[in-house]
Amino acid sequence: MSLLVTGSIGIDTVTTPFGRSENCIGGSAVYFSMAASFFSPVRLVGVIGSDCPFRLSEVFAGRNVDLEGLEVRSLSKTFRWKGSYHGAMTNAITDSVELNVLAEKPPIVPQAFRDSKYVFLANTAPALQIELLSQVGRPSFVAADTMNCWIEGRADDLKQLLRKIDCLVVNAEEARALASEMNLIKASEKMLTMGPKIIVIKKGESGSLLCSRTGEKFSLPAYPASEVKDPTGAGDSFAGAMMGRIAELGKSDFATLKQAIAFGTVVSSFTISEFSLNGLIAVKREQIDGRVDELRKLTSF
Repeated sequence: MSLLVTGSIGIDTVTTPFGRSENCIGGSAVYFSMAASFFSPVRLVGVIGSDCPFRLSEVFAGRNVDLEGLEVRSLSKTFRWKGSYHGAMTNAITDSVELNVLAEKPPIVPQAFRDSKYVFLANTAPALQIELLSQVGRPSFVAADTMNCWIEGRADDLKQLLRKIDCLVVNAEEARALASEMNLIKASEKMLTMGPKIIVIKKGESGSLLCSRTGEKFSLPAYPASEVKDPTGAGDSFAGAMMGRIAELGKSDFATLKQAIAFGTVVSSFTISEFSLNGLIAVKREQIDGRVDELRKLTSF
């Protein structure tokens, strides 16, 4: 089934205890699309400047990622992010950020993409997410990401967005900030009253929590990864694999969502094993399925 993602395409410089990756490909839409492409065709909507050193057609060579929604602005500069991780690498420190093209008007969703049934609005200003969503006809399932910057500074826009989506994907810190609740179960219950039918809370090395408006809950530990070199893009890869699996199966009932976050958990474990996209580029679908089977056995009792 058709899966559309809107989000950032960026130039990253990342430093971790395991090294430094300078001017590498990054951005939420990039990680999402690479992860989702293991399961479903992906329609990418994003914008870059003329300074972008990457050819996206080469980045996604051999992947079913449609780049008709990629806009190149000749007078603009590409989004740049420089970040670092220390110690257990549980949190990224933003050393510098240049919004550049992301501070401009959003790209246009191509006419050919407007019949997309599954939509993911990756992290950007809520007003832009709403504008992009308004260009899609009648999607079956819409999920969105956000961050503390918008929770604190664009609360009214975010509340409006939440009434238009089916699923909100946030990390634990964002969930607590949005709901003003420290307990994640209480936080999820409060967020469910804001509009979404489904809440997915990413808890990093502690796994993830899935809650529905009908009261169903599911908790899954993280895959026990032995290689962690660069956590950048792990959350976007999680969302990409989750939405890719939903689109692949063509349904979004709770049983499917439980399976989808298991695939998200596993794909993100490959992402963190190398810098930038290298962990995802090297993996095959058979390896993903194998780790899902391992995770299933690890969580059975």
